[in-house]
Amino acid sequence: MKEPIKKFYEFLAQPIYLPARVLLAVLVVPLLLSFTEPLWRIDLKAPQYPKGLWMEIYTYKVESGDDGAHLQEINTLNHYIGMHAIDRTALSDLDWLPFALGAIALLALRCAAIGDVRALLDVLVVTSYVSFFGLGRFAYKMYVFGHELDPTAPVKVAPFTPAILGSKQIANFHTTSLPQTGSYLLGTFAVGVAGLVLWHLVAGRIKAARVEREASNTT
Repeated sequence: MKEPIKKFYEFLAQPIYLPARVLLAVLVVPLLLSFTEPLWRIDLKAPQYPKGLWMEIYTYKVESGDDGAHLQEINTLNHYIGMHAIDRTALSDLDWLPFALGAIALLALRCAAIGDVRALLDVLVVTSYVSFFGLGRFAYKMYVFGHELDPTAPVKVAPFTPAILGSKQIANFHTTSLPQTGSYLLGTFAVGVAGLVLWHLVAGRIKAARVEREASNTT
């Protein structure tokens, strides 16, 4: 039992391959670019809005069509059913996201410069945690928006969960909620780091098998 554990810790302590260091530094570029692109987009279509309304959520702001007029219209509609206004204040739970992504970028650059496999695995774990936690908080906020309705609102509707991923029909509105470029850039970074970890894992197993064969041949 001690031998596999010893080999595992030896694997974690291995220096990262030089090409992997370069690739990791390059992967920081799409991570940083995710700040400039929307993470998520929500579209609403109804007979009275044939061209539709849309809003996009960034790491640090919320934008919408027609220079912000779409978001105002969406919030007006939400007001009639007693739903909270959707704005950056309402999504303040995500204010930590830019700082978290910045910390991941610094962690990745440090790993590319002086890190070992253990540090590379740390980058992957932290990235996965931030990604899934951020998505979870977004889903939770959407749930709260649709369930904490003002009972004195002019229009009474049953509590609902807005579309989080995919499309959904709510009254006469067809809503679609999908990830955007920022999420894909973040996903590129995460998948790339996972690939680097897998690369070292496979290469380590091949090296260990070769050493065992050489040792058995000498005996």
